[in-house]
Amino acid sequence: MIPLSWYLIFAAALFSIGLFGVLARKNAIAILMGIELMLNSVNINLVAFWRYLSPEMITGQVFAIIVFAVAAAEVAVGLALIISVYRRKSTIVAEDIDMLKF
Repeated sequence: MIPLSWYLIFAAALFSIGLFGVLARKNAIAILMGIELMLNSVNINLVAFWRYLSPEMITGQVFAIIVFAVAAAEVAVGLALIISVYRRKSTIVAEDIDMLKF
């Protein structure tokens, strides 16, 4: 049986890679991919804690499904916004998207 600490280390590494992707990338789609990595690391934590603390209940799986739903909604809205910005400004570089500024 794999210890809980291995799952937590893997999830922390995945979250760190996603955070680096969000902070270091200029491309808006790459930023969305970094956010997805961070949400997946949260799912790994939820399922790992569920498995090791209370496997007789399904709370960890329910929370993971909720996070999947939030991630799907985030992707749909995020890609719609990126497509809209691309049609208007012809760029998806995050620094060039300043339509809310006066």
